[in-house]
Amino acid sequence: MPSSALHRFATAGLIFSLALVTACARAGVLPAPSTDIPPSANSQPATAVFAGGCFWGVEGVFEHVKGVKDAVSGFAGGSKITAHYEIVSTGTTGHAESVRVTYDPSQITYGKLLQIFFSVAHDPTELNRQGPDEGTQYRSAIFYSNDEQKRVAEAYIAQLNDAKVFRHKIVTQITPLNNGFYPAEAYHQHYLEHNPTQPYIAYNDLPKLHELKKEFPELWTGKMP
Repeated sequence: MPSSALHRFATAGLIFSLALVTACARAGVLPAPSTDIPPSANSQPATAVFAGGCFWGVEGVFEHVKGVKDAVSGFAGGSKITAHYEIVSTGTTGHAESVRVTYDPSQITYGKLLQIFFSVAHDPTELNRQGPDEGTQYRSAIFYSNDEQKRVAEAYIAQLNDAKVFRHKIVTQITPLNNGFYPAEAYHQHYLEHNPTQPYIAYNDLPKLHELKKEFPELWTGKMP
């Protein structure tokens, strides 16, 4: 295990669950997006890329969502040559720990993925950090791949800010996926599923799954690790 990852485990016992912090940051249940990409009659897979702190938990959430075919932990925002965990952990690459979500647009919409992202996957009001993790590599960001995704993301953030559902302003960046998405090292993939008893996972990420199951029961799939 890389030394920069060990800090997560060393501090896990001293922190509160990020999911509970996110819940406290909200004033109520998040509304569904009023602007969305309509469900497609074509089941050809689509992709979305989200960054919301450590990619282990974000990946773990979307792996339990009905209509999601795959979720991959990786990096977005920087160049291919620096897309390695130890380098990204320096906070100097422009990358954010991100998750590429491949989904069936006939089963779930991009807007619904955004609602889950803002509701249970992370706290979008924390700037360049999530829970115990600090640095620009842990920023909240949406990397859009087309104008439709950009339009829906911008409209939803405006909707949430106007509704004042969070106690503080959303700081999530909306940026094009110009430099591409780069999968992280193999040991990061499906980390929550493979390591449910790790202190960091237990304190920060498993509660997100409980929130997902509670708030989106119709979309919950699989079982708790």
